[in-house]
Amino acid sequence: MNRDLGELTAAQLLARAEANVRERRQAEVDQLLLVLAWCDRNGTDPQTGPGAVPVTWGGDRLVRLGGDGTPAVAELSIAELAIAFHAGEIGTQNLAAAALDLRHRLPSLWALVLDLRMPVWLARKIAVMARELDRGAVRLVDAAVAAAVQESPGRILRIAEAKVIEADLAAHQARVAEDAKKTGCWLSRPRPGEIIDPLGGGEAATRRFAAKLPAGAAVELDAAIDDLADALEAHLDRAEDAPHATRAQLRADALALLADPHAAARFLDGLHAPSPEPSPEPSPQPPTPPARRRKAVVHVHLSAAALAGVLPGVARVEGLGPFLLEQLAELLGRNDICLQPVLDLAGVTSVNAYEHPTVVRERAIQRMRGDVFPHSPNVGGVGGRFDLDHPTPYVPPARGGPPVRPATTTPLP
Repeated sequence: MNRDLGELTAAQLLARAEANVRERRQAEVDQLLLVLAWCDRNGTDPQTGPGAVPVTWGGDRLVRLGGDGTPAVAELSIAELAIAFHAGEIGTQNLAAAALDLRHRLPSLWALVLDLRMPVWLARKIAVMARELDRGAVRLVDAAVAAAVQESPGRILRIAEAKVIEADLAAHQARVAEDAKKTGCWLSRPRPGEIIDPLGGGEAATRRFAAKLPAGAAVELDAAIDDLADALEAHLDRAEDAPHATRAQLRADALALLADPHAAARFLDGLHAPSPEPSPEPSPQPPTPPARRRKAVVHVHLSAAALAGVLPGVARVEGLGPFLLEQLAELLGRNDICLQPVLDLAGVTSVNAYEHPTVVRERAIQRMRGDVFPHSPNVGGVGGRFDLDHPTPYVPPARGGPPVRPATTTPLP
């Protein structure tokens, strides 16, 4: 590239930036093709050759790097390729596994990679996510991801993750059961010299506390900390010259207060207690504090296939990811549930106003899969942030998009 870019116009700079993206993607695709050619060259069993050294003595052998349906490769050949790539052997092995997965297990995704429509890093990540699926089940992931190629990388990964779960529910049930055993909480312990080390943060007054909890308990604890932080901000007296506490500091204060649950309960009960009135007779029993149950608004997303029982369903919990249906009981067990009415996303409701009525907004939120602005990471859903006014994706003029104004070359609305 010409390093003197100062003479280029703004349009030329943008064109050069776009061309760089394509050149970088093409270079990454060329590397995958080199890896595949090398794997094909070294696909013969080394033990069948004359004078082969036995494997027990350090001889070469065939190993399968990718998932079900990928060909085996001579194990020691990967080290040779790593040297040529100036890379580590493990990294090169992972690259070869992803390349083989894409070509032999995810043909639709592989075609998009070759066409430079799918970044190599994203395709590799999906290949790793789907590696444990058999060759038949992985087709579900391949078809769903290929259909979502125009979506943002985050949205594509969410789709791939849900489809991997749907393709083998039994395997995910085993993952859930295994991960459920790995709960715990930990308090940081400074090593000698770290308290006053300016490079290490110098945490002289604080310690870090981390926890790995069941999903339902974690959500409930997060909501409790939020509620308590709101109450602290509204009702605790602070000096006039004291700096305003940030949200993170308020949440930290709330968590610290929960270290004494009786004090936290007394504080919260005092906020809701009625004003004392004189009574001629003492109350025989102290008043029972009101139960604190939060409302959980449930949006159940059903496809026609899942509703008919043709395919198993995977629940999508916005902000938390895909869940098995049996996990929802644990997630919602301590909440008052408000089930939203059915919205037929195939229906159309016209409104002669700029504002979005609730029913129209809800349908648009559930129907839109994310912000349609090019490469926007904003996702759809109840908590999503995206533009409701412009639900139609942009199409460049080169692919039949909108015309341009003759005077300003600005696309027409």
